[in-house]
Amino acid sequence: MTAQIGEVNTLRVVKTVDFGVYLDGGDLGEILLPGKQVPEGCEPDDMLEVFLYHDTENRLIATIQHPLAEVGEIGFLKVLAVNDVGAFLEWGIPKNLFVPFAQQQEPMKQDCSYLVAVYFDEASQRITGSTKLAKFISKDPVSLEIGQQVDLIVVNRTDIGFKTIINNKFWGFLYHSDIFQPISRGQKIQGYVRTIRDDGKVDLVLQKPGYEKIKDVAEQILDVIKAHGGSLPISDKSSAEEIKTLFGISKKTYKKAVGALFKARRITMDENGIGIK
Repeated sequence: MTAQIGEVNTLRVVKTVDFGVYLDGGDLGEILLPGKQVPEGCEPDDMLEVFLYHDTENRLIATIQHPLAEVGEIGFLKVLAVNDVGAFLEWGIPKNLFVPFAQQQEPMKQDCSYLVAVYFDEASQRITGSTKLAKFISKDPVSLEIGQQVDLIVVNRTDIGFKTIINNKFWGFLYHSDIFQPISRGQKIQGYVRTIRDDGKVDLVLQKPGYEKIKDVAEQILDVIKAHGGSLPISDKSSAEEIKTLFGISKKTYKKAVGALFKARRITMDENGIGIK
């Protein structure tokens, strides 16, 4: 099987040399993992997880370091330098990611961070970045289902919520009324598909819908109670803000979860608060 450039691969060690080891890249041939990257005790036929990229001299090379975003992914990356051909971004590996001016939605500035799509440019045969995200995002979320757990990247805040990217492929939206934890631009979080509209727009939530969500929240509440010595001065009369601050959930969800715990005889409740039974 041929190894994939711009992705993490698990490759077999073919041979060791003074300056590193060579890995079997299939049709790509043998690929060098430099000596400073080689794990201690590494021997031929060992399997190593490595990322493949071209170094500054355009040689295909491996590293055991994982990049902040692989080909096909979107990352929130900081600009280290800008010159007359483009910007160079911190990538998490020994080489910086290049974003040419033609792939910049707006001129990039040093020390600022941007959401960047990483792709393999066929013309230059190089891994390249782009802040022109729209061309990498599909407007038809065909592979999504209601209730599905998804990976999210927060794009930006609006008056009613946060625009996000789902699974590096689709646009999504989180409403402020469904958010009970701090989130910020560029943050990676997990969420769930709440609604898929006829126009292809996807509404999201950060907690499991329905009964499964209540079960998870109930366990979360128990953990918080235990962390506070087995009891908390929280009751039905506590404010929604108190509950949100302590548990990161709405009062409505809290009441459902506490009711389930009380019914299962796992907690006690009175006017003074709740406690582990």
